Amino acid sequence: MTITVYAASSGKVEEKYVEAAQRLGELLAQGGHTLVNGAGRTGLMAATTDACLAAGGEAVGVIPRFMIEEGWEHKGMTRLVVTPDMHSRKEQMAAMSDAVIALPGGVGTLEELLEIITWKQLGLYVKPIIILNTDHFFNALLAQLGRAVDEHFMRTEHTAIWQVADSPEQALDFALQTPDWDTSVRKFAAL
Repeated sequence: MTITVYAASSGKVEEKYVEAAQRLGELLAQGGHTLVNGAGRTGLMAATTDACLAAGGEAVGVIPRFMIEEGWEHKGMTRLVVTPDMHSRKEQMAAMSDAVIALPGGVGTLEELLEIITWKQLGLYVKPIIILNTDHFFNALLAQLGRAVDEHFMRTEHTAIWQVADSPEQALDFALQTPDWDTSVRKFAAL
C-alpha cells in the first residue's frame, strides 16, 4: 500500500511525537508500504521519512516548487514530486494514497486533515483516514467534531469517516483493514 502521512514540520516538538513518527516510518518500511508525505526536511515529516528509509523503505515526497526554492525539501527522498502550488500538492498526495494517516501538527497538518475529511464526506476520497492521537494531541479537535455532530452541523454517519488510533501500530492496522468509503453516503452531505 501507499500511505500518505500528514505531519508537522516543526523541529521543536517533544520527543514523544518524534518517536511515534519514527515508529510509523519503520512500520511502513517493514510492511513493504510506500510512504508519501510533504517532503519536509524537518519535524515529524523528516522523522517519518528518515526512519522509513533507514528500515529499507521507500519515501515519496510531494512538494510545491516554492518550497524547493526556499530549500525546505528533504534531500534523501526516494522520489520527489514537484507541484506548482499547495493545492496541487494536496491533490497529488491524496491521489497517490491508499490511506491517510495524520500525525500531530500545526495549522498545515490540521488543514490537510480537515480537507481530506471533507473530501471523504463528499465522496471525493474513499480511502481510510486515520488520526494518530499521540498523547491525546487531537482530543480537542475530536471534541469539536463531536460538537458539530451534536449541534447538527454534521450527521452522526460522518463520524465513521475517520478512525482514531492510539499507537503507530494501531494506525497502520486501521489503514490496512478499513474498507473504502461507500460513496452513496454523499446524499448525507447536505442536512
